[in-house]
Amino acid sequence: MKKPSHQRQRLKTLREKLADLPCDTLWITQPENRRYLSGFRAQDSQPNESSGSLLINRTRHVLVTDSRYTLEAEREAADFRVITVKGGLLEGLPRIIQDLGTERLGFEPEHVTWGLHRNLSKKLRGLSGRVRLTPINGLVEEMREIKDPSEITSMKKAATLMSAILDEIIKDMAPGHREREIAWRIERLVREAGAEGLAFPSIVASGPNGALPHAVPTSRRVRAGEPIVLDVGLKINGYCCDMTRTVFLGRPRKKFREIYRVVRRAQLAALREVRPGVESTLPDSVARGTIREAGYGDYFGHSLGHGVGLATHEGPRLAPEKPVKLREGMVVTVEPGIYVPGLGGVRLEEMVVVGKRGPRILTVNDHFYDF
Repeated sequence: MKKPSHQRQRLKTLREKLADLPCDTLWITQPENRRYLSGFRAQDSQPNESSGSLLINRTRHVLVTDSRYTLEAEREAADFRVITVKGGLLEGLPRIIQDLGTERLGFEPEHVTWGLHRNLSKKLRGLSGRVRLTPINGLVEEMREIKDPSEITSMKKAATLMSAILDEIIKDMAPGHREREIAWRIERLVREAGAEGLAFPSIVASGPNGALPHAVPTSRRVRAGEPIVLDVGLKINGYCCDMTRTVFLGRPRKKFREIYRVVRRAQLAALREVRPGVESTLPDSVARGTIREAGYGDYFGHSLGHGVGLATHEGPRLAPEKPVKLREGMVVTVEPGIYVPGLGGVRLEEMVVVGKRGPRILTVNDHFYDF
């Protein structure tokens, strides 16, 4: 069975980049990178466990796993030679590295623990030919920043489904419901709708809890007139969506209406700056300036947005520092917020594709207020 042409192209592109790197073989351990290049979908349950690794040089590409994942690997990574090792990854990996003729092994430093690096180094020193470990950071992640049409299609499906589920949640929400109950219902609807699962734990933050940008749902009951922040996402075909709405049950008081208007104005202004060739710092600067001019600059602490794909948070970032040029095919969030300790918060988030002429919004829930 042949892989789709876009996956073959990814390996071709990676090999072209390999020619300019200080290594001859790449060792891919990061789960999203592994899936992006091979199609192998297994996840790693915790940092010190691995369902498999990719080894890629200029002519060969293999997937090294253990017997728990052999059948899945052979089915999902059809273009890769699958090698099943016994006794753990470290027992079989050095020999395979040697068989590939490796002299310099490029590894992902942000995804290889110190313990794994140390133990593999010891094993490699025992080989007849010395193999040097060389950190190669962000190579596949940079490739992942530009989405191909199949990726955007999956993300659009995820966003459309999540938008519909959020519509239902908002419609049925009433004073007295607990934050945890709302979060549990979101997850149940996501599962029942056929998604792979949540893209991240749902944020349901009401009243003062809304001042916590990454609040964890509690047993607090939502109340009329207060802001309720709903930050949700799901996965389809491995691809995430991410969206946030702030809603009110009944008419909010004047202060909340003012904060909401400022956040929405900041979001719309930033969206107008999301287009190819623009530096990623500009949309952030525009949103931040709008919020600062309204007197709430001290209450917007996080960056404006981030890339989304196989991971909920990936490049590029829409942030005040480290500018990069936005390019067509990137998918980013635009999510300004104002968070007032002890009072509450408002955040509004859209997920958009950077198109030729500007942003194409994927999150279709239109639950916005015109106060």
